[in-house]
Amino acid sequence: MPPLPEALAHFLLPEDGDRPLKRERTRRQLLQAAVQVISARGLADTGIQEIARVAGMAPGTVYNHFRTREEIFEALAVALSTTLNERVVQSYQGITDGAQRMSIGMRRFLWLGETSPPWALLLIQLSMAFPQVIALIKPYSLGDLRLAQSQGRFRVADEEAAIDLVFGTCQQAIARIAQGEVPEPAAYARELLQMVLVALGMAPADAAEVMARPLPPFVVAAPAAPARAGRRPARPRAAS
Repeated sequence: MPPLPEALAHFLLPEDGDRPLKRERTRRQLLQAAVQVISARGLADTGIQEIARVAGMAPGTVYNHFRTREEIFEALAVALSTTLNERVVQSYQGITDGAQRMSIGMRRFLWLGETSPPWALLLIQLSMAFPQVIALIKPYSLGDLRLAQSQGRFRVADEEAAIDLVFGTCQQAIARIAQGEVPEPAAYARELLQMVLVALGMAPADAAEVMARPLPPFVVAAPAAPARAGRRPARPRAAS
C-alpha cells in the first residue's frame, strides 16, 4: 500500500511529539500489518496468523488486543473513517454556511478516491463490511444538513433519505474514481455533487456557486517543540 496522505497518516503513524503507550503502539503495528495483508490477499483471505507474521509478533500478542480478525477489520474501518471525518470537520470550523460544510465533506471523501485510490477502495470495502462505521460519521452530516435547513439553503422532507442520498452517492463515486473509471475526477466530482446539492433543495446557480468555492486546507499538528517556561504551544499548520 502507498503511504496515506499526510493529513490522514497519523492514525497509524504517530505524529512528531506523539509518544503513545506501549499497548497503543502495538495496536497501531497490528493495524499496519493488517493493511499490508488485506492489500495483498483481500479481506476474505486475511487471518490472525498472517497478520501476526507480518507484524513480527506471536499470534498470542494479537489476541491480547483483538479477539477475532473481524475486530481488527472493524478497528481499521473506524480508524480510517473517523480520521478522515475528524480532519474534514477541523478544516471547516470557521465556515458557517451549512451547504458549504456539507459540500466540503462530500468533496473530501471523493478527494481520497483521486489522491489515494488503494486507501479509498480499502475504506469502501471496510465500510461495506462494517456499516456501523457510518453511524459514527452520520451525526456530523446530519448536523450540517440541519444547519443548512435552518438557513433556508436546503429543503428536505426526509432527513434519513437525504443522508442516504449523500452517503450512497459518495460511496459509488469514490469507487468509480478510485478504479479509474472517471477520466476527469475533478470535473466529475463538481458536476455530481452540484446535482446532490440541487437534490437537497438548492437552486442550480446557488449549488454551482458553493461548488466553486475552494476547499479549506486540512489542519495538521505542527512538530512538537521541547517545553520551555513561558513558551506558547505551536500553532497548527495547514495541509492541502
